[in-house]
Amino acid sequence: MSETPDDKKNLRRKAELDPRFASYRGVWVFVEHERGSVHPVSWELMGEGRKLADKLGVPLAGVVFGPPGPSSRSFCQEAFAYGADLCYLIEDPLLGDYRNQPFTKGLTDLVNTYQPEILLLGATTLGRDLAGSVATTLQTGLTADCTELGIDLENRSLAATRPTFGGSLLCTILTLRHRPQMATVRPRVMKMPPKIPGRTGPIIEHPLGMIETQIVTKILDYLPDDRTGKPQLAFADFIVAGGRGMKRPENFQLIWDLATVLGAEVGASRPVVQAGWVDLERQIGQSGKTVRPKLYIAAGISGAVQHRVGMEGADVIVAINIDENAPIFDFATFGIVGNAMTILPALTEAFRHHLHPESLVA
Repeated sequence: MSETPDDKKNLRRKAELDPRFASYRGVWVFVEHERGSVHPVSWELMGEGRKLADKLGVPLAGVVFGPPGPSSRSFCQEAFAYGADLCYLIEDPLLGDYRNQPFTKGLTDLVNTYQPEILLLGATTLGRDLAGSVATTLQTGLTADCTELGIDLENRSLAATRPTFGGSLLCTILTLRHRPQMATVRPRVMKMPPKIPGRTGPIIEHPLGMIETQIVTKILDYLPDDRTGKPQLAFADFIVAGGRGMKRPENFQLIWDLATVLGAEVGASRPVVQAGWVDLERQIGQSGKTVRPKLYIAAGISGAVQHRVGMEGADVIVAINIDENAPIFDFATFGIVGNAMTILPALTEAFRHHLHPESLVA
């Protein structure tokens, strides 16, 4: 059954931007920081926001919250260096540590006052909490854990792509009837943009307009997360990962052997973690870590979408799989068709001979 002219008119009408939101302009990136350091995902998003803003022909803005002092303003200057044209700043003693109420009020007030069309936040613990409450307060759409962002210029819509159906498919979501369009992106999904020292721009200050007695939560103490001895997959330059194609848990030692020689971190697919072969901290994919190493070696991993979204940003991907039709070969840089239990020991010895020849001397 073909579309009628009336059907096409109705589709175009549905895709048109509500005239109420015609005044919404600009792309914003919320700059997340803690204890004097900006979370890298904020600058990754600034790089992506720059692309979106250029396509729309609008300014890119950073949004910084913090207590009065030089730190907050220095974060604004960093935002300029990473591509922002201007920065919105709310300084208040209540913003020294993250609490949902004052941050939600501050960001909601800023949006209602200056009306951006796109608002991006990192999909961190803080970002997820803040994005959800702000989207609810503004009664707008929010696409979480995006892997790709684009612009539909026909209606100035943010095309936010994310995994769905348990990671088996990728879907692109458009927010046509609400503004701002909101999205969160996990760390290491987007490429870090170059920093250009000396860039500057205007800082627009805005009051919080809140007092301590209006906030139900109180900060009693700060206990930093102890990462000692835990894998740092998100920031590793080299990763060797194994999947259920390794057959048995004892075979996973071959992954560890190669990683040791390369000085690499060890990663795994979800089935391997669920089987108890390795800790959850080493899971890579939609429900695990997102990584962007220089080299990613995947042994016995089929390359389903759920895993792909967590590692496809690697500079070089080497796939080892016995199935020549495995999906991972569609996007791997180099593919080796064969038994991982044979190939991994050979790679380990070759790298050991090349990288550590002294260890071969009796």
